[in-house]
Amino acid sequence: MEKTVLVPQGVTVEIKGMHIKVNGPKAKLERDFTSQLFTGDVKIEKIEDTIKVSTTSYRRPIKAEVGCIAAHVRNMIAGVTKDYKYTLQSVYMHFPFTVKVVGSDVVIANFLGERAQRKAKIVGSTKVDIKAEEITITGNDIESVGLTAANIERATKIKARDRRVFQDGIFLTKRE
Repeated sequence: MEKTVLVPQGVTVEIKGMHIKVNGPKAKLERDFTSQLFTGDVKIEKIEDTIKVSTTSYRRPIKAEVGCIAAHVRNMIAGVTKDYKYTLQSVYMHFPFTVKVVGSDVVIANFLGERAQRKAKIVGSTKVDIKAEEITITGNDIESVGLTAANIERATKIKARDRRVFQDGIFLTKRE
């Protein structure tokens, strides 16, 4: 089984074993697939302007690794050519809360009237922009952008209260 990924002009890809570096006009991304669960009989090679991820195994988990690695490479190539952008919306019914960026954290103050501030970690080189009740997260690495959005959503998760009544929080509204 094999999957191919096209490399557009202006993007360079270096492959050393299971380590891939992708350079483009906007960013430089690299990933090492040996430290992951990808331990099967998987080969990554560059042939002219395509990247071929293949295996000779017939085992289903190893064939799934081929598709997974190809998808990661596709996302890396897209990330060095354009930014990923997630938009979140802050909603409150009971207590107005404030959201601000402090260093490498997003700090949520006065959530449900709590004295303690809630914090969400900003992953990697992701940029967080806050305008009124809209939070925009941008970056080149789709995993960092997605993890940052998930961290912010998780920080405003409500426990021990009725979710039908307390619908406060920060929620993902758009992915681009």
